[in-house]
Amino acid sequence: MKENIFDVLMYLFENYMEDEVDMLPDSDVIKSELEEAGFNSGEVNKAFDWLESLSWQRAITTTVPNSFRIFSVEEKSKLDVECCGFIMFLEHSGILSSANREIVIDRAMALENEEISIDKLKWIVLMVLLSQPDEEIAFSRMEDLIYDLVPVYLN
Repeated sequence: MKENIFDVLMYLFENYMEDEVDMLPDSDVIKSELEEAGFNSGEVNKAFDWLESLSWQRAITTTVPNSFRIFSVEEKSKLDVECCGFIMFLEHSGILSSANREIVIDRAMALENEEISIDKLKWIVLMVLLSQPDEEIAFSRMEDLIYDLVPVYLN
């Protein structure tokens, strides 16, 4: 099986994170289940590190309400024009705050050796919003975008 960190994250999101987060089984149990499902233990550990880093970023607050973002050369090499534009769209439409925008970019950059498509970026945004307190409305709006429940121009 040729899975990568993103595949493990998607599996975790679909099977554990979308439900009640407080009711998650022990991480060792989940790791064992992932390995039994065929995921490489190295990729499983990297995915857990990715999620742990995401949880550390909960306390980020923004002091500049209308910030302007210029993507670095490294970010532009990882996130194509469509991805960068989508991030800006989400911020301008109120789904992402500037602080959450930075977390999304950080988590996308943390996916080593991974090409970030617009579809992968949408899931990264959803995982970030799920991890942040008081982002239920933004999470719901993003979920609607992912599942094409609402046309993009109506958001």
